[in-house]
Amino acid sequence: MALTGIQIFKLLPQTNCKECGYPTCLAFAMQLASGKAELDQCPYVSDEAREQLAEASAPPILPVQIGKGVRKRTIGGETVLFRHEKTFFNQNTIAVKVGSDISEDDLKTKLTTYNAFQFERVGFNMRPEMVAVEDVNGDKDAFAKVAKTIAETSEFNLILMSENVDVMKAGVEACAFKAPLIYAATDKTVDDFGSLAKENDLPLAVKADSIDNLIPLTDKLGDMGLKRLVIDSGSREVKQAFQDQIAIRRAALKAANRSLGYPTITFPCEMASNLDMETIISAMFIAKYGAITVLSDFTAESLFPLLLERLNIYTDPQRPMTMEEGIYEIGKPDENSPVMITTNFALTYFVVSGEIEGSKVSSWLLVKDTEGLSVLTAWAAGSFSGDDVGMFVNKSGIADKISHKEIIIPGYAAAIVGEMEDELPGWTVTVGPREAAHIAAFLKGR
Repeated sequence: MALTGIQIFKLLPQTNCKECGYPTCLAFAMQLASGKAELDQCPYVSDEAREQLAEASAPPILPVQIGKGVRKRTIGGETVLFRHEKTFFNQNTIAVKVGSDISEDDLKTKLTTYNAFQFERVGFNMRPEMVAVEDVNGDKDAFAKVAKTIAETSEFNLILMSENVDVMKAGVEACAFKAPLIYAATDKTVDDFGSLAKENDLPLAVKADSIDNLIPLTDKLGDMGLKRLVIDSGSREVKQAFQDQIAIRRAALKAANRSLGYPTITFPCEMASNLDMETIISAMFIAKYGAITVLSDFTAESLFPLLLERLNIYTDPQRPMTMEEGIYEIGKPDENSPVMITTNFALTYFVVSGEIEGSKVSSWLLVKDTEGLSVLTAWAAGSFSGDDVGMFVNKSGIADKISHKEIIIPGYAAAIVGEMEDELPGWTVTVGPREAAHIAAFLKGR
């Protein structure tokens, strides 16, 4: 049973050291009780108190780590229904399903194709993370072979899908080193699958035919000591599946129902007859609230919008994405190449750099730290003033890379020309276009 803020406070050191980020231990205790802080923020809590506070300090939806290596993921751990209330932390995972009867050559081809789906966006590498291996004929050797191939020859982590305990054991044995997700314990297999997950320290999915029927299964597995659970309400009808996602999230967050406080897995691949419709359904579940979404195939036109949606949803709306201050080479600039400057708001940088690349005119792009503000906003806030920009140009080292002394500033910052020229004697400050879309024509026309 969850503890109240006062009960938590009594177990804290009560030093009011402020190292947790809150002014008093009582304030910290209240945040713990509401699920808005984590116990690890307190550096002085005793082991005994930590044990007693474990349940109270756990997020309403428990985090579950799946996989190993560069594509390992932590799902769950969320504390709010809407990201503007706080933020969302752990991105959804996107998976593709392959059958255990796939040929070795076809599997190799698919893995090569799937691995190539990596997209750069505002400094982030966007890519899918998992392959779900489905047992289609009860052949445990074939199932294990496919799982082993994926685990050993790709970066992808795995979901092992079978109702047969012997087949699942063979799959686990083949790829346990990759920490796969076992899918799924049901009312008929809960004991065997629970024991298998516990013996191998693996995350376990739980499937029932309704939300109500999930509860006794998760409670039973919890009594076995299994907390790394992923739940599936069983519905493959779109409207009901969507309603289930919202009901599970609300039960965990609003009603503090620990039996449903786990991340969920969804199967758009079993809800549609074509990939286009699967993609639309997946977009819905990425928004609300599927922690794992399984597709029947990966294609660029399907994946990219889903990955971009995911990035946008899991970007903290209260903290702008930024680039590191410095000099960026666009193309292969030399001493005669033009020099442009912009702010470190990531979207501004990628729009500007993209237009420069599109112009085919190799250039130097200076990025000034404006705390993530766009050009016009930064200028209005005083962080893109002429003297500050001039000082940045002087200290950036760009003068050592070029044989000329001309710098191009954004059109929206035309008002800073005079101050820049005062700070940069001998330099020519040229006002560029206001809109990034006009950069290519501007550079080509010089």
